[in-house]
Amino acid sequence: MVDSNEVEMSRVPILVILGATGSGKSRLGIELARRFSGEIISADSMQVYKGLDIVTAKVTTAERQAAPHHMLDVVDPLTNFSVIDFRDMALPIIDNLLARRKLPVVVGGTNYYIESLLWEILIADPRDPSVQADSSATDPSASIENRSDDRYNIRVERQNGDDDDNEAAPTKKLKFDARLCDDSNEELHRRLMEVDPEMARRLHPNNRRKVIRSLEIFHQHGKTHSELLEAQRTAGGCGLGGPLRYPNSIILWLRCNKKVLDDRLDGRVDGMLEAGLLQELLDFHRRYNEQRIKSNTLPDYTKGIFQSIGFKEFHTYLILSEEERASEKGKKLLQQGIDDLKLVTRRYAKRQNKWVMNRLIRRGDRQVPPVYSLDCTDVTKWDSRVLEPAVAIISAIMRSEKPEQRPLNEDFENQKTTDSSTNTYHYCEICEKIFVEENQWQAHLKGGKHMRVLNKKNRAEKAQAQENRLTSS
Repeated sequence: MVDSNEVEMSRVPILVILGATGSGKSRLGIELARRFSGEIISADSMQVYKGLDIVTAKVTTAERQAAPHHMLDVVDPLTNFSVIDFRDMALPIIDNLLARRKLPVVVGGTNYYIESLLWEILIADPRDPSVQADSSATDPSASIENRSDDRYNIRVERQNGDDDDNEAAPTKKLKFDARLCDDSNEELHRRLMEVDPEMARRLHPNNRRKVIRSLEIFHQHGKTHSELLEAQRTAGGCGLGGPLRYPNSIILWLRCNKKVLDDRLDGRVDGMLEAGLLQELLDFHRRYNEQRIKSNTLPDYTKGIFQSIGFKEFHTYLILSEEERASEKGKKLLQQGIDDLKLVTRRYAKRQNKWVMNRLIRRGDRQVPPVYSLDCTDVTKWDSRVLEPAVAIISAIMRSEKPEQRPLNEDFENQKTTDSSTNTYHYCEICEKIFVEENQWQAHLKGGKHMRVLNKKNRAEKAQAQENRLTSS
């Protein structure tokens, strides 16, 4: 018999609001949190840093007071904060909200942060103490992702004397450390071919990051990447990751006409400049350099808040002296920074929408929550086209009813799409080359270059065999 409290609690879903930057995610999140007694978990990789509210487009003080917000201003701006750090901080918040029957509203544009909450997808080092907080990380069959991304901050252990006493370390002979790796793409691929030929045949040698990722996985887990992927699929996952962490999840996707969104984003940049974006960047840059000089360290613009859109675009302007910024050169660099910021913001929005389509809507092999589309093109019709449909969807689900609006991905449930983790590349051991397409592979086998290399190798082998016979006689 199921406890009535459990039934009531099970009706509280995990709500995720997706959409391109500038689509109104924060506005909708606050409105729904107020309507359904919820609290907001920000899933933005730059808004976790303290300060710099303008460049990271944080919600205002008034908006924070309208609904409780979590995961804003939690770490120092110069700290390396990984997706695993985010996951380990955010999951207890979500679980606590569910226990109190509060609606968790996950809002943000950093999609890999959101993935870390919804799916058991991250590989963690079994020797990392933080792994103990998440059983999925210690179970290779639970979650693994076939990609390499510096943002995941996966640690690679150095080989040292301690390994000699560890009988469960089958990777001693690999001697692989990505931090020290300067091998060529071909050499890395040969290494992978030795330990995991199945994965090596899926990856082109020039796909250096994924080749390194597969070698790291073998080094860390003592099992091949392909073995872990197969175990993951058996456990209910797919090539992108494991099963859903919270089966009772729903996704609202704010969509906007591209031309309208582009214009809106350009206006948003102009608004940030009017709000004092440049002064915010200059002040931070000054404080950073003062602190750096005191500590006698070299500048490092590759970590923390410096990764934010807005810093890179104005970097050449920010490092100028005050006199240089007022010069014609400074004015040109400033305008170039503004133009670049608008361009990269539009491109970022496009990538965000593409991610939703490729990793959620068109995935027939992945457990994906229902994704409901909301049209935010005309902000004058926000209530009728965004807020009211969203309220109707959530209300129905909390009553354990099926919403009248159909989810976008309902038609894709039985549709299998191409999974990059299952693509098989043809590897010619004679010529030591990879071929992506079947027709390229067949043409290569019949080609004169391949035949010449093959004949040369055969002649060399015959000559060696004859020499061996003469030597032995």
